[in-house]
Amino acid sequence: MKTQKTTILDIRKAKQEKRKLVMMTAYDYPFGLLADEAGVDIVLVGDSLGMVVMGLDGTVEVTMENMIHHIQAVVRGCKGPLIVGDMPFMSYNISIQEAIRNAGRLMKEGGCDVVKLEGGVDFAPTIEAIVKAGIPVQGHIGLTPQTASALGGFKMQGRDAQAAMNIIEDAKALEEAGAFSMILEAVPAPLGQLVAESVSVPVIGIGAGADVDGQVLVTHDMVGLFDKFIPKFVKQYTQIRPIILEALGEYKKEVQTAAFPAPEHSFKMSDEVLEQLKSELKS
Repeated sequence: MKTQKTTILDIRKAKQEKRKLVMMTAYDYPFGLLADEAGVDIVLVGDSLGMVVMGLDGTVEVTMENMIHHIQAVVRGCKGPLIVGDMPFMSYNISIQEAIRNAGRLMKEGGCDVVKLEGGVDFAPTIEAIVKAGIPVQGHIGLTPQTASALGGFKMQGRDAQAAMNIIEDAKALEEAGAFSMILEAVPAPLGQLVAESVSVPVIGIGAGADVDGQVLVTHDMVGLFDKFIPKFVKQYTQIRPIILEALGEYKKEVQTAAFPAPEHSFKMSDEVLEQLKSELKS
């Protein structure tokens, strides 16, 4: 558990000191508490909650109200890490003014420390305006899930030299716009290293190799709680789902056989009160 709140300055300093940043997702109070106790640097309340918590097929349907609700829950349990609130699809795409307004809502109503939005060169002016409004921004380039269909689906990006150069240009544009860090998703490992070397702000990878400035994973993927599909870049550090299913199966069996609740799980009544109650029922 961190004794002091992580700040943007701490995040920037980590790259200067060549200290790898540890980032994870959380979508509710229990996982906020776990992230806090684990002492990670950054917690992302990501729009990936649409898939792993809400059961949607993607992130496009996630709303501002969904994000604010889940950010509030995480903030209640997570005090040490820097908390990033994800800006959902179409909350920053229509106009810069609306983007600033929605970024402000995530911070004021949700309580997150910073916001994150997807997009490179095309969204640099939006990021610059949000930063000028006093709201710190984390960028997200490479595979951008909100617009994955336009990129050909959930596939590795930067396959050829031109596509790779475009991603490097995206990173430079986000740095120039004032993003304090950025997520780089689903690119070849050598490209991940080149992107990290091309900018002075931290580049946090998810499927971008080991030579970036830190790593982030969707926690439900990492602990085996969500198994609808497992991306190539995910390492499952444990398997929680089978453990939960085993516990639920045992609970079901004990309820059906009246083994639960046992006396130690039940409240007692004195014999005197019980006899008085029975007597009154008979009268």
